[in-house]
Amino acid sequence: MAFTSRAGHTQTALAEINITPLVDVVLVLLVIFMLTAPVLQSGIQVNVPKTKTVREITEQRTVLTIDKDQQVFLNDHPVNLNDLPNILRAQNTDTTHQIIYLRADEKVPFGAFATLMDAVKQAGITNVSIITQPAETTPAAK
Repeated sequence: MAFTSRAGHTQTALAEINITPLVDVVLVLLVIFMLTAPVLQSGIQVNVPKTKTVREITEQRTVLTIDKDQQVFLNDHPVNLNDLPNILRAQNTDTTHQIIYLRADEKVPFGAFATLMDAVKQAGITNVSIITQPAETTPAAK
């Protein structure tokens, strides 16, 4: 489509949109989301032990985490170990059917792990699942 200006010059309208900047921005955002997605799983860095049998958790659950410094977190919020039984009781009225997922760093001493398990048991919760990572399998020798 041509336009005539007052000076008598003919100008054409731009019919094409330059999408190169849009593609650049979308690719940068894609890279950012790909890098941050694993971090969104949990904000607390814990190296859980590796086992051969692992079942993935797909729904939101109550997760207790104890890191290598023996700090305890309930769903990414720091809690005092002495207050934990009362907090767990207050979360759910039916503690007999409540499931707790426990993440413990592999460097946590067994005594600290046992103390955390005792606090969960004091809350009346007996269904505890321990979160692990899949172990790397080595191919069988032929």
